[in-house]
Amino acid sequence: MTNTSTDLRPDGLDPNTSVDQKPVGVPDDGLAVTTPEGAQTQAVNPAGAAAQPNVADAIETIASHLHPTPSWDLADHPVPTGREEIWRFTPMKEFGGLLAEQEQTTSLDWSGTFPEGVTVTGISAEQAQDMAVEAPVDRVSALAAKQATHNTRIDIPADAVIDEPIVFVGKGEGGEARDRVLVTVGNFAKVTIVLRYEGAASYSEKTDLVVGDGAEVNFVTVQDWDDEAVHGGQRSVMVGRDARVKMVTCSLGGKAIRLQEDVRYAGPGGELEQYGLYFVDGGQHIQHRIFVDHNAPHTKSNVDYRGALQGEGAHSVWIGDVLIRKVAEAIETYESNKNLVLTDGCRADSVPNLEIETGEIAGAGHSSTTGRFDDNHLFYLMSRGISEAEARRLVVHGFFVDIVRRIGVPVVEERLMAAVEKELAIVDAPQAQTQTQAAGA
Repeated sequence: MTNTSTDLRPDGLDPNTSVDQKPVGVPDDGLAVTTPEGAQTQAVNPAGAAAQPNVADAIETIASHLHPTPSWDLADHPVPTGREEIWRFTPMKEFGGLLAEQEQTTSLDWSGTFPEGVTVTGISAEQAQDMAVEAPVDRVSALAAKQATHNTRIDIPADAVIDEPIVFVGKGEGGEARDRVLVTVGNFAKVTIVLRYEGAASYSEKTDLVVGDGAEVNFVTVQDWDDEAVHGGQRSVMVGRDARVKMVTCSLGGKAIRLQEDVRYAGPGGELEQYGLYFVDGGQHIQHRIFVDHNAPHTKSNVDYRGALQGEGAHSVWIGDVLIRKVAEAIETYESNKNLVLTDGCRADSVPNLEIETGEIAGAGHSSTTGRFDDNHLFYLMSRGISEAEARRLVVHGFFVDIVRRIGVPVVEERLMAAVEKELAIVDAPQAQTQTQAAGA
């Protein structure tokens, strides 16, 4: 990197659509519950990242097929067949390049500006490994760590209060690209960081965000690739004691995207808000895999991902997994995924999971909703003089705006709503043509 509506149902879906929803307080037969022998995780001070031991070594092994044991050794991540649980929704052919060792790789062309006090430096592979939140959990991220041409650290010092967002843009110029990025935020710092991906590449990443005690971080990533791009990787976050982290992941472009997003806590009091937005076109695959590890007591998490699909072969995948360990008493968590299907020929796979090892929790729940436009909503709007195209636009806007408004970065919010408008134009074009032909007849 170089310095250089009417009041509809809130999610916009048909209220008669299928919903999987189960708020819980203690384990029951409807949940995936594991009971491995567990030890309390060693607390880590993110602000002292350079001096701390590898956090991955302090995390107990989890006996679950949903999240494999992290490892830096590529031999522990054999080439998948597509039959494995974590790969069964993935179009293996599209990700073939990211699963193979390449003779030559490059980096994205990164640019950005940052205020005084914030540093962007190159570090060694050994330093990146020592300061990482965790080791790779799949072959794509393991290869990204091994074959990255640059290991970059972005450091925000303790007590820094940065009002303007720090924006970095990574542009692909084709070929195989690998990046390894470490973001460290010192104790009690406040900052918004935006990473935007664009251009074309077969790209994989291993990104770690280490947040110090009492810090407040808004971490936004926008996957705005060209149509032929393929993007895979792992993003791991450590939430410091009494820290507040908001993560926003927006996936719009690209041919295929598969992101593993893991979060854990360095101590009690940490809070996570995790939001996602995706718009999937015909022939496009977008997959988000979420793992929130409540490994400390009195922690909170709220996960809300929303996506819309249109076009033949559009495929979205959302896997949400929350693990509540034995030591994680008095935690609160909720995860939700909503999908709006705009045309025929789309597929949305949505799998929420809760794994609970203690009944001493404040609350936990999950929900998953997938449905089409509600004809009653459209009829209501159209009966008041609103065209069908405009009625559809209003419903989709209402579906996404609740996520977009939480980003807190006006320039990103405007860009995302413009992207939604562009996608809606694609959906409305065939209908407008049909209506014109019918009028002419």
